[in-house]
Amino acid sequence: MKPALRIASYNIHKGLSFFNRRLVVHDLRERLARINADIVFLQEVQGRHDQGSWRYDAWPEQPQHEFLADSLWDQVAYGRNAVYDHGHHGNAILSRYPILAWENVDISAHAFESRGLLHCELEAPGFSEPLHAICLHLALNEAGRRKQVHQLCERIRRMVPDTAPLIIAGDFNDWRQRTGSYLAEELGLREVFEVTRGRPARSFPAALPMFTLDRIYVRGFNIHSAQVHQGVNWRRLSDHAALTAHLRPLA
Repeated sequence: MKPALRIASYNIHKGLSFFNRRLVVHDLRERLARINADIVFLQEVQGRHDQGSWRYDAWPEQPQHEFLADSLWDQVAYGRNAVYDHGHHGNAILSRYPILAWENVDISAHAFESRGLLHCELEAPGFSEPLHAICLHLALNEAGRRKQVHQLCERIRRMVPDTAPLIIAGDFNDWRQRTGSYLAEELGLREVFEVTRGRPARSFPAALPMFTLDRIYVRGFNIHSAQVHQGVNWRRLSDHAALTAHLRPLA
């Protein structure tokens, strides 16, 4: 039997609590370690913040993606999206498996909202060809999301073989649930919570989740289970809830 794969997706809100009151990146690292995922898809990762060290006690010297990876994930890719005078943030993928190649693609729909698509090729056990992992954070407005989903589909058709395993995870901001059927029809993708529970997970706001903003789409896998991580120890870490899924390669 081919080995199982545990993945996680989380919008970490730049390592700050809701309303930016506290630095929680240390607690966040502990929680991610407990999840014990093989591949972690992160959004709103602070790659650099020159003012952080004097605004918050114990601000890490490392970029957040390196700090969170610690000794558990020795392979890290970071895509810088939003750049400003005192720093930048974007998406990151942490992996226990070798990252063979990666590229960050600017998919910003307009000048006032910087968005990116981080695409990695991984050498994962159980596969004869690279596993494609894409982490993204889509626009707040529907017109922008529609454009970005089309860009995503065009890239997959061009860059990902039909036989290759594929995981797409992130913050889709798709509260009206317009994306899933399109990705299923165009690319044969399945959303892990739709398969296991009949609908995408409610993940926002973390304190009382009502909106289905965060998603995990897969191709080339059996989906064994999916979980939304909630409760007092989670809702203080971000405005989004973390998602995990157990997958197994198709025979």
